[in-house]
Amino acid sequence: MVWQASRAQWGTDEVCEVQVPSGSGEGPSANIVSPQEEDPLSFIRACCTRRPQAEAHKLSFLASIRAVCEAALEDRSAYYGLCVCPLEVAQCIEELLQEEPAERLDTELQQQALSTIAAMSCARLLPEERKSGLLRACLGSVLHLPRHEDAKDHNTALCTETMEALHHLLQVLVGSAGASVLLELQNIVELLLPFTTCQLAAVEERAVACIARLLAFSNTCSLPEVCSCFTGAVMLRHRCTENQRFPVLGKLAGHLILCCTSTDEATRDEAMKAVRQLFIFIASQRMWLWQKDPKKPQLREREQTLLHQQVSQENSVSKIFEMFLKYLQYPERVNVFLTAIESMTAPSLHSTELAAHMVDVLAAEARFPPGQVRKIVKMIYSSLPSIKAELVLESLGRALLVLANKHPREMVSSLLGCSPTCTSVAVTMWRAMLSEPPAVEKVLQELLQVLTNHSLYHMSASAGDRPRVLALAAARTIPEIFQLPLVLKEAEAIFPQLFLALLLQASFTAELTLQEVEIFWVEHQQGQLTPIRSAVRALKLLLCSVGLQRQMEAIQERGGWDALLSAVTHLQGVQVVARVMRELPGALRSPIFHQLLELLSTKFCSWEMVAMVFLVEMLERVDLNEELHRVVSLFNTCVQSQSVGVQQLVLRGILQLSTRQDTARKMLGLLPCITEQLQDADSSARTVALPVLSTLLRLLERGKLSLVALELAGKLPALFEDESGTVRQLSIRLFFDTLSFVEGREKKKMRKEVYRSLVPLYLHLHDEEESVAEASQKAFLGAARFLRWRRLEHLVQTAQLWQIGECMLAERRKSAAWDYLGQSLLYLQSPQEPLRREAARFIGEPRD
Repeated sequence: MVWQASRAQWGTDEVCEVQVPSGSGEGPSANIVSPQEEDPLSFIRACCTRRPQAEAHKLSFLASIRAVCEAALEDRSAYYGLCVCPLEVAQCIEELLQEEPAERLDTELQQQALSTIAAMSCARLLPEERKSGLLRACLGSVLHLPRHEDAKDHNTALCTETMEALHHLLQVLVGSAGASVLLELQNIVELLLPFTTCQLAAVEERAVACIARLLAFSNTCSLPEVCSCFTGAVMLRHRCTENQRFPVLGKLAGHLILCCTSTDEATRDEAMKAVRQLFIFIASQRMWLWQKDPKKPQLREREQTLLHQQVSQENSVSKIFEMFLKYLQYPERVNVFLTAIESMTAPSLHSTELAAHMVDVLAAEARFPPGQVRKIVKMIYSSLPSIKAELVLESLGRALLVLANKHPREMVSSLLGCSPTCTSVAVTMWRAMLSEPPAVEKVLQELLQVLTNHSLYHMSASAGDRPRVLALAAARTIPEIFQLPLVLKEAEAIFPQLFLALLLQASFTAELTLQEVEIFWVEHQQGQLTPIRSAVRALKLLLCSVGLQRQMEAIQERGGWDALLSAVTHLQGVQVVARVMRELPGALRSPIFHQLLELLSTKFCSWEMVAMVFLVEMLERVDLNEELHRVVSLFNTCVQSQSVGVQQLVLRGILQLSTRQDTARKMLGLLPCITEQLQDADSSARTVALPVLSTLLRLLERGKLSLVALELAGKLPALFEDESGTVRQLSIRLFFDTLSFVEGREKKKMRKEVYRSLVPLYLHLHDEEESVAEASQKAFLGAARFLRWRRLEHLVQTAQLWQIGECMLAERRKSAAWDYLGQSLLYLQSPQEPLRREAARFIGEPRD
């Protein structure tokens, strides 16, 4: 705009001021020179610098602005003169209106201010950034004027004139908006709507009258073609500007229809006028689409005429609402819905029966997108504490039930987001949503989904994307709704899924960040359960609700519940719970095990560790006839997990199944994977893997056993120097076992592996741990016999350990001696002093 670019000019203009005589009783406005003594622009600038106080100066200030605006329409120099300070002028007018007492009707200030703003708009001198504030001040000043019933009273006439000036201003603003007429109309309506819910009847009536007059005027204007999305038509990949939309339509329709039931008769009359004008407005906009569609134009024209007659003649507001609904699309319907709910908090203004009827109809007929459902839930949640009328409460209850059936996912996530700690208001809403069986099933399934959904996402700062916090809220909510008979029945049907979801919820809760705990635990912290205690409480209540109180008490006696509460002892708590639950009858135990397999098959499974602990504990009691293939497949995947703990658990599970006659041979398919992982595993995993390999090898047929033993013999010496004495002992023992497993052609290849193992076995004869030294002696003796090295065998049997090194170097080729040297060099870095010393002595042995 020109004035925005020209504001810097204001600093170059001089402002005339007159010194106030000493002892003058006049206020600051005495500094201002009257317009008769200087030109209007200078007077306006002076008033902007020092706001006038005297009534005459205020009116002169407004008159000067109007004079400049009128001149600006013909002379551009006058336009540029006022362009240097439009913001200051608008702000000064706004402050004058705000200072004016609402009860005063003996001045013309409001009328003159309204006329001045209208003149500025016509001259394109009204700054957009100050328009809303200025108009809000106008409405606040004029609409709150006291009502006078006596038509002959001077104040009544003045009030009428002021209202007419306001109507004129609003019409000028819309009429001078050009292509932005819809945007201007919307902005004005948005400012007027709050006044339609004012407790003062006079204010409500005037606000509705303003809307009626403004809509009537707009219907005479040439409005721009609105976008097809205004009428709900499906338009793919389209873009429309603000000038082509009218999103306030639904809110406006809701307010006006409700105002038709106002306790004030004058307001009702004005509201009916506004409703009729609004229908004309909507019909005119729909005509744009009708003109583009040549199909059945005469039928549509007759329909439009008939509906207009219905509006004009219909006395029943409920029927008017239902007729309007046919012409409102889902965005507008949502706003009508929200308006009806909001009106229920102020029952003295409008008919609660109508509001309840509107809610019933909209909930039953409409299908809302997810974002709109969240708005509705949020509005009900915030409004419910202020609603007392039983009729209205029943209507909201029906609406919640209908929406829960139609949009269970959005309803559950929205209500959990509104109240993570499940306040009494939220409990009331849950009860309504769970009052019929179909909704109960859908809602519980969604709660279950939320409980198990936290692993797929990380923490988000946005309110609508907080799966971990919503999962906490779901765990907090479940105990509150278990008391309902319908909920309890459905909970029994999905007990395995619900039980495991809550257990895993307690597990991930132990790892919450401080930020997530604060988000969840934000309301009424004093006396509240912590998130993890809330999850454990839900588990206890679930068990008791489905008749498993004895199991709940058994877990308590073994310290399981207390262990779950600590991150340090949490997995021990899971083990206790699993050991109790595995004693359940097969009809309950098998579905739990099946659900565990389902959970562990989920990609990006963050609860892998906890679920695997539970599954391994249950293996002992579960009949695996139908699930064995899935277990083997799962173990094959999870043994390669990046989690060392999960690797250990899987290996323990494999070891357990390899000792069972009905499952042992199925574990043989896991041998290659276990052997491959052996090199990268840590000591704790190796401690479990080595007994598994030892057990599985004995299940192989002779031909396959010889090949696997040969492969394993080449990998095991790398484990002889493991930091764990148990791993050293087990690997050396397993190596000894492989000597007896090879046969046929593999024996020749095996000799190479045995020769390579001699130095490590010899050095570990001096291992600090006696069990390792004993295992090494037995394996070394076995190696000497395998190689048929009689001298070496004799030295081991007679414990002449000091001569073994010399024997190995004397009876082998020179190249082999150098291989021994290379192996022994590695042991110079051993953490064990005896091994370092023996390696140094071995290196120092004389060579041929």
